[in-house]
Amino acid sequence: MTQDLPCPKCDGSMERGFVIDNSYGVRIVSHWSAGEPKASFWTGTKLPEQTQIPIATFRCRKCGFLECYAQPEFRAK
Repeated sequence: MTQDLPCPKCDGSMERGFVIDNSYGVRIVSHWSAGEPKASFWTGTKLPEQTQIPIATFRCRKCGFLECYAQPEFRAK
């Protein structure tokens, strides 16, 4: 996926970033997971066995619109 995305709302330039999940002293990048969420007593939500894909979020520099994509190539390096 190209990093030079035009904003679909105002045609401004989009910059790549990510959404942070804060949890008990750690900060992690949000991930996408297939299927419906299922409750877990210990962790809040059970994770399916499928691979979770990190979410890259692009923000328009002009209007602030956010657009998210889940692509394997967005994994942290």
